[in-house]
Amino acid sequence: MKRKVVVIILVLICFVLQCTVLKAIPFTKVVPNLLVVVTSSFGFMRGKKEGLFVGLCSGILIDLFYSDVLGFYSLLFMYIGYLNGFFKNMFYDDDIKLPMILITLSDFIYGCIIYIFSFLLRGRLDCFFYMKTIVIPEVIYTVVVTLVFYRLIRGINRRLEEEEKRSATKFVK
Repeated sequence: MKRKVVVIILVLICFVLQCTVLKAIPFTKVVPNLLVVVTSSFGFMRGKKEGLFVGLCSGILIDLFYSDVLGFYSLLFMYIGYLNGFFKNMFYDDDIKLPMILITLSDFIYGCIIYIFSFLLRGRLDCFFYMKTIVIPEVIYTVVVTLVFYRLIRGINRRLEEEEKRSATKFVK
């Protein structure tokens, strides 16, 4: 139960940072997608179910505040978390390469799906312009922010796992 509360608080903090503080930084017109970072991270660190849960929490926030259709972003983030959960067995806590690759791919796929459903189906066919001005800069910005932010997520996950192990040993004795 404590894990779920901590994860929900982390998702809320990332949502607020992504929607307020990081939009105020005049670096580019794009904002790093912290919710993709959190969803992907918990997916490959904890597995498919945890990825689904974090994706659902992240997607519901985006749906409630920014979407016309309830459930689109929830479904998208749930897929991101679930698909990253397949890499749980390949994940090593000290290796940064796999998380960076998975977060980069997740953010790129997220941007492509948003383009398809928000622009392409409405007749806006300038894919290269959208990729050049929105998707690629967002992916690069997300990767740069991930270098710092991922360590924080990994530290939170380690502490939660240590507490779960300690409480499990109390029940065994």
